[in-house]
Amino acid sequence: MKVTSINTETLQGFVILPLLVAAMLAAGCATTSKVSPTSKAQQSAITPGQALQRLAAGNARFVAGKMEHRDWSQQRAATAAGQFPFAVVLSCIDSRVSSEIIFDQGLGDIFNARVAGNVVDDEILGSMEFACQLAGAKLIAVVGHSHCGAVKGACSGARLGHLTGLLEKIQPSMAEAKEKLPGVAATDGKFIEAVAALNVRHVLQQIREQSPGLRALIDSGQVALVGGIYDLDSGHVQFFNH
Repeated sequence: MKVTSINTETLQGFVILPLLVAAMLAAGCATTSKVSPTSKAQQSAITPGQALQRLAAGNARFVAGKMEHRDWSQQRAATAAGQFPFAVVLSCIDSRVSSEIIFDQGLGDIFNARVAGNVVDDEILGSMEFACQLAGAKLIAVVGHSHCGAVKGACSGARLGHLTGLLEKIQPSMAEAKEKLPGVAATDGKFIEAVAALNVRHVLQQIREQSPGLRALIDSGQVALVGGIYDLDSGHVQFFNH
């Protein structure tokens, strides 16, 4: 499935990026000084590829237990008059998957869109269009996670009020997983993790198909579109773009 076209600058070294970041942390490169929120100049200068590197570096710090020190009172004051986030992250509502924490970011650094199963709808697309077309974000990251309750619910056929319609958005990923994993039960852990990853890929495709404005930014290389899976056990996010 072809999801997006991203220029080589944006994702060069994509696969080895987490290893490079981990090596930097092991060498003691994590900062211990207080960090300030993303400024307008920083947001303007950062490339989509650098935005992805910044998320990956933050996740590596989180995994290593070397998160940056932030003065939240200072950050609140610094962002009261304006914000210049470098990325928008769509993730699950799961209480263990807060994007600011797992990517070690502060106030004013990223837009955080959250919904069970990290699915997309008009409201999410509108939020992303605001983030990128109006507010200057350079990266869209769709991040699913292991042991996702929404995915498990979809795989088990759960039905509950408005949740029923939400889980139906995951059905296409289930159908594809059944083709890729014939004979594997829908309740099997392997099947559920496959659906979670396919769901992220389908959301990436939906973003391109359903938002001409975002597609134009992505195709021109002004914004990068990537997916990822967060491992609840290790804390690591594995990024991918197709």
